[in-house]
Amino acid sequence: MSIQKKLKIRGILMLASFFVVLGVIFMPIFHGHNGLDFMDNLYNSISKDSAYFIPELKEKVQKHKGSMSELQLTLRDAQQAQESAKLLEAGGAIVTVSENNIVVSGDISSVLMNSLADADIMYANDGPRLVKKYGYNHRLVLYNWDRVLATMQKSLNKMEKFKDAKIVSTVKKKAVEMSYNYYGVEPQSAMDSLFLVTFSLVFYVFYTLWYGFGIMYLFEGCGYRISH
Repeated sequence: MSIQKKLKIRGILMLASFFVVLGVIFMPIFHGHNGLDFMDNLYNSISKDSAYFIPELKEKVQKHKGSMSELQLTLRDAQQAQESAKLLEAGGAIVTVSENNIVVSGDISSVLMNSLADADIMYANDGPRLVKKYGYNHRLVLYNWDRVLATMQKSLNKMEKFKDAKIVSTVKKKAVEMSYNYYGVEPQSAMDSLFLVTFSLVFYVFYTLWYGFGIMYLFEGCGYRISH
């Protein structure tokens, strides 16, 4: 058997086995999930464990205690304004609502501490607790916090209260957005799944090379050559 024919057979066998394994990966045999979903859930859990900034944010927010402001916020519509007013009032602010506009006055740190408390509840996947607190959907609570804080940041920047605007932005990005995006995901340490993480990384490199060499052997077996 010629070398060229051997290379062609080797390439076909490597590619055939590659696609067999690919088929197995897409089968729901990994705790009811396919391989991609299973690993995606694993890495989401690990990333959630490392993205918990709420305790340190509470310390930073406390440094802004006593920073009083009166802000005018414009929300999407009257319903969002009414829903958002509940969030602000729970943070100790005085709120006046007119259609989709809110005038809010009070200690910014108290409002932010309430947003962090709500984000913490969502981070613990305890949505029903927020429903009980505000009377509407827990995801919508966090979404409204996101919109309120974004509008607060703009208003504070216009007033040239840049330090307050910065901490509002930080709470929005590192607490509210994180809690919303990771809701429903159970956090776990990378060390608890060290074998799976290591195996997935090694397998990814090996599997990529497997496909690449299969293509190379097949092309060389068909008479093609790679050259500069």
